[in-house]
Amino acid sequence: MYSSNELKKGVIIDFEDAPHVIETNQTSSGSARGGNTIYRIRLRNLKSGQRIDKNFRSGDTFSPANVEKKPITYLYDDPDNTHFMDSESFEQFALANGDLEWERQFLIEGIEDMRALYYNGSPIAIELPASITLTIKETAPGVRGNSANSRSKPATLETGYVIQVPEHMDEGIKVSVDTRTGDFLGRAKS
Repeated sequence: MYSSNELKKGVIIDFEDAPHVIETNQTSSGSARGGNTIYRIRLRNLKSGQRIDKNFRSGDTFSPANVEKKPITYLYDDPDNTHFMDSESFEQFALANGDLEWERQFLIEGIEDMRALYYNGSPIAIELPASITLTIKETAPGVRGNSANSRSKPATLETGYVIQVPEHMDEGIKVSVDTRTGDFLGRAKS
């Protein structure tokens, strides 16, 4: 069982008969007269993708979701689904593209440490590694001597995702991207 003060980002609980992952947690203290602490939690339903904001009081308890994580490999996309393979059993499965809108921006062949979340034996979502290395496919030419300033420019990555990179970066450079926020982390180590 989880207590409301243990609901940190990434924790998966059973809430309203479905697995929900905690996305954010804000805490506000009760009044000076001994009020309870309030936790403002943003949850995402792993089955439907719907996000909800809820307030919980200190002392509320939650059951952990019956979710199993298994390593997977990204295979390919079709117009409606994204296909994966369980790396242990070699069974293939597909998830609807609409359920993977965020994750699809970072999917390339050869991703390591990617997992599928199984709820009651069925795959319902994927979990990407915290960061991923992608190549800049298109950006304005780099300006020599501008590596010391903090100006940035948009760059389109090999997956089509657009991020802000330092002004001195050129096409073909590999960069690390945070898959949770979509932010540029730095030049990838080769």
